[in-house]
Amino acid sequence: MLNTDALLLGNSVPMQQVKLLIQQVAKSSASVLILGESGTGKELVAKALHQESDRCAYSYVPVNCGAIPAELLESELFGHEKGAFSGAFSTKKGRFELADKGTLLLDEIGEMPLNMQVKLLRVLQEQVIDRVGSEKPRAINVRIVAATHQNLSEKVASGGFREDLYYRLNVFPIQMPPLRDRGDDILLLWDFFAKGLSFGDDSPVSLSTDAAHELLQREWKGNCRELRNLVERMSILYPGTKITLQHLKPSAPILLSEMMAEDVQTELVLLPQTAAPPRLFTPLVVDKQLANTQELADVLVSGIDISQGCDLKQQLIALETQLIQKALDATLGNVSKAADLLCVRRTTLIEKIKKYQL
Repeated sequence: MLNTDALLLGNSVPMQQVKLLIQQVAKSSASVLILGESGTGKELVAKALHQESDRCAYSYVPVNCGAIPAELLESELFGHEKGAFSGAFSTKKGRFELADKGTLLLDEIGEMPLNMQVKLLRVLQEQVIDRVGSEKPRAINVRIVAATHQNLSEKVASGGFREDLYYRLNVFPIQMPPLRDRGDDILLLWDFFAKGLSFGDDSPVSLSTDAAHELLQREWKGNCRELRNLVERMSILYPGTKITLQHLKPSAPILLSEMMAEDVQTELVLLPQTAAPPRLFTPLVVDKQLANTQELADVLVSGIDISQGCDLKQQLIALETQLIQKALDATLGNVSKAADLLCVRRTTLIEKIKKYQL
């Protein structure tokens, strides 16, 4: 189990203040409201609170209030009895019961519908829940931690959030600092992400002095999540490299995972690449179906001068990248058709497109 320092990396004054607040409140049962911009690490604070508390032997249960449809939220939180509604084929415990004696994180609490806020307030006041379809209250003992990137006091003023629930949750507020206010923590986090994102035997990507200075000046609207995405992109494009200002130019390609964020089930169509990736060698054009694997290999390597040595791994990556790009160009960016041309599964091709940033 990781301790607070391992979960919340950073030696800046704002982060030291956050860690101190965690130590002060962790042993109590007071409700904690974690505030801060998206990507600042609010869920890590909730985990640290749980692990530093006397409840650490029991469950830590996170639930994203904004990710669950409003009509299903009550059942998710409080559970339901068999036959309570259409599709309820068996009894199900809700998140409150699963977190009994432990900690429940209500992430994005600002997204919770008003009708559910009323029911949540009753649970917090009386420490009992009612499963959907049951008239038998069940006592629970749960430490509530809520988190949001929204300004709840403004939502209260506009009528979008109940004032009584706000005060019930806001017993002990913890404000997460944005990454831009954390100074050299940015470089510490870069090193941490780089070690975790390096591929195979590649060394983690490091930073030149100029590149480090550039990162310290950035606004980081996406905070730690944005920084991690940047490190991942650099690790894929320039494995084992010392990153310079040239590498950090904003023209760098976007991660495929970001392009697919809205709906991973829809067909992905990529536009043909306007600039080809760097070529380590020029592959020969094969005009006919080759007789066997050995003949194909002979053709592919015939144009490589081995007398000066070569990087086998980089040569293979270059070949694979060029073949994938050629298939994408031939199919006008249709991944499924490109996968058929390459005789690989669509999911496999998507992973390779992501890996090589095509």
